[in-house]
Amino acid sequence: MEKKENAPLKISSISELHRLLQLPKPLHPLISLVDNTEMSVNKELLNRNFALNFYKISYKFSENGKMGYGQGYYDFNEGGMMFTAPNQILSTKEEAEYHGYTLLVHPDFIRNYPLAKNIKNFGFFSYDTNEALHLSDKEKTVIVGLLQNILGELNTAIDEISQDVIVSYIEVLLNYSNRFYKRQFITRKSFNNDLLSNMENILDGYFNRQETLTKGLPTVEFLASELNLSPHYLSDMLRNLTGQNAQQHIHEKLIEKAKEYLTTTNFSVAEVAYQLGFEHSQSFNKLFKKKMNTTPLSYKQSFN
Repeated sequence: MEKKENAPLKISSISELHRLLQLPKPLHPLISLVDNTEMSVNKELLNRNFALNFYKISYKFSENGKMGYGQGYYDFNEGGMMFTAPNQILSTKEEAEYHGYTLLVHPDFIRNYPLAKNIKNFGFFSYDTNEALHLSDKEKTVIVGLLQNILGELNTAIDEISQDVIVSYIEVLLNYSNRFYKRQFITRKSFNNDLLSNMENILDGYFNRQETLTKGLPTVEFLASELNLSPHYLSDMLRNLTGQNAQQHIHEKLIEKAKEYLTTTNFSVAEVAYQLGFEHSQSFNKLFKKKMNTTPLSYKQSFN
């Protein structure tokens, strides 16, 4: 399944999704782990959009060649993982046969556990499909082992401890995935440096063309769209690469341009704020003082 826009078909239960994928009934109504090769989507459902009411964690690999990553290929051909949160848009389409597993977890299954709150801290649930986690052989062994442990619990007679054990496995799975994503940001450092350079060029062009006068301040969503990335992935990538998220990079560029206007033109502070796309000069003053530890007016006067 891939993320895709358009009005979706809402699927509220894991049992309903099992029916659509022509799978046997789930062993538990709130959690399921299925073999990807057992899925079979009705042709009438192909190219349809869906919105699941539960979490989906997929690990898959193809035996038919490399797996695509944007305009390139995965770092590791052994397999990739994708994560989607409830109510995100997905679509089905015909594709090469993939092996692996898909874990489906309804929010009610973890509702009484700390994970229900902590799961929102895993930003990769908002990444796009071309930002999948690409696993090495060693990482694959860890992930597959955890998924098989979950499957083992589901196939065991349910008792009062079963849910505690499965939720623990899910939490460990997410923590390992977070570690492996951080590794991926490092191994793709050269590629990410190119993205950083492209982002700087996009921001420079935005300000130099004075698009701020018609479009306002540049946003993280704008940058991500220009780079064909999701906003969360862009910020996480930048944070691992530079220690700053996308919004902080935008603010740095704003301050650079503001200093240029303040020192090389006769614009008043209010006019500088307008040129930069601020609706209210007070917001510009507040940001400038926070970043420069002085007001825009004082900074301008220091050069006169």
